[in-house]
Amino acid sequence: MPTHRPPHWTSLTRIAPDLMTADVQIVPLPREAWATGDYVMGEVAHAGGGVARLELASGREIKPAVGDRVVGAFGVRAATLEAVGNWQAIPPDGRMTALTGAGLLGHVTSQSTLVGRLIELQYQGHVLVSGQKQTMADHVPRPLEPRPSTAPIILILGTSMSAGKTVSAQAIVRTLANQGRRVVATKLTGAGRYRDILALQDAGAAAVFDFVDAGLPSTVCPADEYRCALGLLEQKIAATRPDVIVVEAGASPLEPYNGQVAIAAIWPRVALTFLCASDPYAVVGVTQGFGFQPDYVAGVATSTSAGRALIERLSGVPALNLIDPEMLPQLEQHLLSDRRFMPTADGSGC
Repeated sequence: MPTHRPPHWTSLTRIAPDLMTADVQIVPLPREAWATGDYVMGEVAHAGGGVARLELASGREIKPAVGDRVVGAFGVRAATLEAVGNWQAIPPDGRMTALTGAGLLGHVTSQSTLVGRLIELQYQGHVLVSGQKQTMADHVPRPLEPRPSTAPIILILGTSMSAGKTVSAQAIVRTLANQGRRVVATKLTGAGRYRDILALQDAGAAAVFDFVDAGLPSTVCPADEYRCALGLLEQKIAATRPDVIVVEAGASPLEPYNGQVAIAAIWPRVALTFLCASDPYAVVGVTQGFGFQPDYVAGVATSTSAGRALIERLSGVPALNLIDPEMLPQLEQHLLSDRRFMPTADGSGC
C-alpha cells in the first residue's frame, strides 16, 4: 500500500478485517476479470450531494472528500425509490458510483429526482493479496458444526423500501428481549447497509446477521447463488442458538432481491408475519400480488388512526403502529400468549 493516508474501508469490507492490516496491492484488472463481490478501490471524484455519506466497516458514517480513496465491492442495486445501477454498466473510463453508502460500487443507470447527487469515484484497481484477487466470498468463514435451527421466526415484509420495516423490527426485538428471549435478528434481502442490523442489535438482539455475512453485496443475483448464501447464513444463525429469530426482508417480495426465494425457504418456521406498508392501498397490492395474508400490518401507513382504519377496511388485517408506545402492550400480549415464542430447555424455540 502507498504510505499516504489510508483508504476508507466501507461496511461491505466488515467481513474482511484481515484485509485492513494485510500487505495488499491495488492493481487494475482487465474487464473480463471483474465480477460481483470483488473488492476494489476507487478515488473520490465527486463527494456527492449534501446527504451523501459513506458507511465504514464500524458502521460509522462519514462525508468523504475529493481525493479520498475508498474500498468497496462491485454489486447491483435496484431500488424503487432511490437508485438503480450495477458494476457491468461502469463505462470504459472507470467512472463509478457508490450505489449505497455501504460501498456497493457500480454505475448508476436510473435515479430518483428526490435523491441528491451520489458519490462518484474513479476506479483505481482491485484489491490483491499475494497476487490473488480478493472477493467478499473469500472472507466468509464456514460454521464448524452446521445444525438446523428449530426456533420460530417472526417475518417482517414491506410493500416497498422505506416502509418502516427496520423501525418495526426494532420494536419487536425490544419487546422479545425485555421478556427474556434470546433474539437473533437478520436481514435476508436488500442492498448492504450495516446500520439496519446495528439498529436491531441496539434494540436488544443477542446477535445480528445479514447477507453480507454470507458474502453478498446485495441480493440482486441469480436465485441459485442466493440460495447457497442463504443456506450458509441459516447455519450461522443456528450456531447462535436463538429462542426466536426476527427476520426482515428488505425492499418488497415483488422486487428483484430474491425476496420470494428467501420467504419460501424459511416459511415452514414462520410463526408470525408483519407487513410494513408505505400506504394503505399498497397493502392490497402486495397481498394480492404476492398471495398471502399477514397477521398484522405495521409501518408508515399505520401512523394515524385514519390510516389504520382504512387498512383494516381494505384488507381485513389488524393494523398496529409499533412506534406508538400505547400499542405495544397489544404486541407484547400476543407474544407472551403464543407458546411458539417460549424458550425450551435446549435454548431453542418450540
